[in-house]
Amino acid sequence: MNAIQETNFEFPGQTGFYRGKVRDVYSFPDKLVMVASDRISAFDVVLPRPIPFKGQVLNQTAAHFLRATADIVPNWLLDVPDPNVSVGLKCEPYAVEMVVRGYLAGHAWRTYRDGHRILCGVALPDGLVENDRLPTPIITPSTKAHEGHDEDISREEILSRGIVSENDYVQLERYALALFERGTAMAAEQGLILVDTKYEFGNHDGQVYLIDEVHTPDSSRYFYADTYAANQQARQPQKQLSKEFVREWLIANGFQGKTGQIVPDMSDEWVRQITTRYIELFEKVTGQRFQPGETTDPLSRIKTNILQAIND
Repeated sequence: MNAIQETNFEFPGQTGFYRGKVRDVYSFPDKLVMVASDRISAFDVVLPRPIPFKGQVLNQTAAHFLRATADIVPNWLLDVPDPNVSVGLKCEPYAVEMVVRGYLAGHAWRTYRDGHRILCGVALPDGLVENDRLPTPIITPSTKAHEGHDEDISREEILSRGIVSENDYVQLERYALALFERGTAMAAEQGLILVDTKYEFGNHDGQVYLIDEVHTPDSSRYFYADTYAANQQARQPQKQLSKEFVREWLIANGFQGKTGQIVPDMSDEWVRQITTRYIELFEKVTGQRFQPGETTDPLSRIKTNILQAIND
């Protein structure tokens, strides 16, 4: 399969280009074209091998949830002209990610396990174990780094440093919690638990918009609802749909993104397993059957579809 490592297009009217960890973003005067590549990142490092169909899963999952939450907050999406491409409004991003956590998992658990009871200014109760449900969903923001690691930050720091105005930040909090509530309800309909996720927002003509991906495997963690209680009772790991399994594999092989560490080799079989897990997540989370995009020459397909979209 021809996985999409990167794109290097040039389009008429294009005003800029930015390559993120996963997406290649083409700027136009009033629009952005985001190409979801098959790159995969963990610990803020892009891993050496792309994952076939990962970009399509990411793009189509995000589009599904953007459409399903448009009544809560306006979002940037205008069109999905290709399985790997979204076209939308150009917004000015806020320099924070709104991370919402309903359970003590992942980074939050690792912080708690190491003895800390304050995360991003939020106090956590004693006596919790990994994957326990929190008394109420919490927001643990992080700075949005263009390069390197995103960093935890508190609400108080965001406001005192003027990263986001208080009026806007209150609105971001309200939107983030409402989106998490909707995501939780949609996950429950599919037999899943939305554990935690992150939201990114931007400003367009003075209005807050939801931007980037929403409730995807790269931005969210899901548990299976039917086994959650029994696994917690037995102190067993939770079966989950997210890319946490990739992080766990990296940790087990001595890599956590720290200086001097080397990314372990990714075998063909391991790459296939990741593809399978991403497709499973798409089908389970959205309730839709995955229809693979044409892979003979995906770059030509993508370029043709973008040209048609920007010329419409």
